Amino acid sequence: MHYAQAPEIKRQIVTLVDKLEMNHIDTNRIHCIRSLDAKTRAYARIWGMARLFKEVAGIEPHYIIEVIAKRYDKLSEREKIKTLIHELMHIPKTFSGALLSHRGQYHRINDRTVEQLLRSIER
Repeated sequence: MHYAQAPEIKRQIVTLVDKLEMNHIDTNRIHCIRSLDAKTRAYARIWGMARLFKEVAGIEPHYIIEVIAKRYDKLSEREKIKTLIHELMHIPKTFSGALLSHRGQYHRINDRTVEQLLRSIER
């Protein structure tokens, strides 16, 4: 697997976190990469860091947002933004390094909820 830093994705993430008022997200601990030869059907993925790293090594939680170049780069700009919003929605309010599932007791991460958030910043 080959990865490259994705500073343009990081800039979009910083802008989205600000516009969506996702104040629980520390963008200094979000890292963005582009995978160049991933064999997945996903457009993007988010990686969290297990709580164990904080408890044992004292490392604060970080997240990596990975965009899959061969799929993500073909999307329209609007779909790219929706994809990034989707990944950001996986980060819990505790910013603990854990990830939220698509369906939880108090949340849903699906096209409808992503679309609602996108419309709120398009106004």
